[in-house]
Amino acid sequence: MKQRTTQSVSVGPVTLGGRGPLALIAGPCVLETKKKTLDLARRLKAMAEDQAVPLIFKASYDKANRTSVQAFRGPGLKKGLAWLAAVKDELGLPILTDVHAVDEVAPAAAVADVLQLPAFLCRQTDLILALGESGRVVNIKKGQFMAPWDMRHVIEKVESTGNRRICLTERGVSFGYNNLVADMRSLLVMREFGYPVIFDATHSVQLPGAGTSGTAGDGRFAPYLARAAVAVGCDAVFVETHPQPKSSPSDRDNLIPLRQLPALVRTLQQLDAVVKPS
Repeated sequence: MKQRTTQSVSVGPVTLGGRGPLALIAGPCVLETKKKTLDLARRLKAMAEDQAVPLIFKASYDKANRTSVQAFRGPGLKKGLAWLAAVKDELGLPILTDVHAVDEVAPAAAVADVLQLPAFLCRQTDLILALGESGRVVNIKKGQFMAPWDMRHVIEKVESTGNRRICLTERGVSFGYNNLVADMRSLLVMREFGYPVIFDATHSVQLPGAGTSGTAGDGRFAPYLARAAVAVGCDAVFVETHPQPKSSPSDRDNLIPLRQLPALVRTLQQLDAVVKPS
């Protein structure tokens, strides 16, 4: 099966898709403090520059899709966007953040370069249309309950607004109770739509709702799935990382430790150079 080259989508200085290099989308699951946000962003930027990997910084200002009402959600819209704006202004990194409600779209679009449609919300038509109308790049996360070919309906909703700045992300599909599997065929199916395809390595190893009061996971598998996805063919890899994963207030079981990221990125770049269409 011949791998299709996707169209390119510009995100600040980063180009996703086309014949460009593999890009990295990385950051914490959720914002904790402004200082921690800037410190992690600086370390990621230094690594990206050292390894010549295009980087988009990602973080959530509000994790609205939580298992428990007691779960940490983040600093909220206003404060969180201010911290992300500081990352953009001080470090020059493009920003990705997820948006959960129509009334969040405009303020998020004023800061972020990529607005992410959460997987659980990928059938919410009003939200999808608002994201498309923002003019920003829209990263559509494929729902855990959806087949890859059914993503065409979500794409058509965004396209109906005139926005063709679209990316598609695979993050695993439900497999029985409290489990996900990453079907690598999904990457090839979604590439047929012509838009850049991203693989979310850390959410693909979640065990939804399997924790005592939240989602568990097995982050040791995330690097291997990332390698498999690049070998199959994707335009970017999405990872959540943290200097001390066990202290993270969200998704701590899935995160790739920051110290392990440089070696993984080098491997992914080597794989991408082998498989990318010439």
